[in-house]
Amino acid sequence: MSSTTTYDPATRRVPALGGFSATLLRIELLRVLRNRRTIIFTLIFPAALFFAFGGQGSDERVGHGNVSAYIMVSMAFYGAALTASATGASVALERALGWSRQLRLTPLHPVAYIAVKAIVALAIGGISITVVNIAGLVQGKPDMPVGIWIASALLTLVCALVFAALGVFVGYLVPGENAMQFLGPALALFAFLGNVFIPIDEGSTMWWVASCTPMFGPAMVSRSVLTGDLPWYAVVNAVAWLAIFVGGAAWRMSKDTARV
Repeated sequence: MSSTTTYDPATRRVPALGGFSATLLRIELLRVLRNRRTIIFTLIFPAALFFAFGGQGSDERVGHGNVSAYIMVSMAFYGAALTASATGASVALERALGWSRQLRLTPLHPVAYIAVKAIVALAIGGISITVVNIAGLVQGKPDMPVGIWIASALLTLVCALVFAALGVFVGYLVPGENAMQFLGPALALFAFLGNVFIPIDEGSTMWWVASCTPMFGPAMVSRSVLTGDLPWYAVVNAVAWLAIFVGGAAWRMSKDTARV
């Protein structure tokens, strides 16, 4: 005799936290760290930029520190933005390989998947920030109180969340490895327009254009502890772009998920 078992969808158990777990987070982090290009972006490129520009005008005072400290925070921010967005954009390659489709067939909730991506992006961005700050200690030219040094690093990490969201958005928007081909030049342009590489005279036409770009607000926020100045429009810019990128990522994720 044989019996037939009927599956009842109502009995399907959804894992706690949508499937989010420390094991999944560890696997994603190790997978990113095995990528040689990620290591170059994280450990070499931002520190090299600081060594190239960090000694310029180091004795001139800026807020609670000097120009070298100002450049160090800026380069740490750029490195964190670059690595966080690159990590977030890895969803594009996973979609091309079919890994995202496989994950959608599991109980893993899309929000939990994006949360893992965001945390890994921030972790990689944090490594980049740490490397640049160590480079500043080795060079010995940045001058600011220890408390401001630590607070600036933590605030820079928070600001990197904007670009982790940008990376995920672009990863769902652009196919395959084209994501970083788009993000790399775009972030370099945003850095020039966002007062990260070169200062822009406030009130000029270029300044008004720059004030609407994604790096303008987060860069000012990340340096606000050092400079002692946090304009309201910088906060509005950072929050607005974070909302745009998170909303765009959620929109594209829902479209992508609907295909299964």
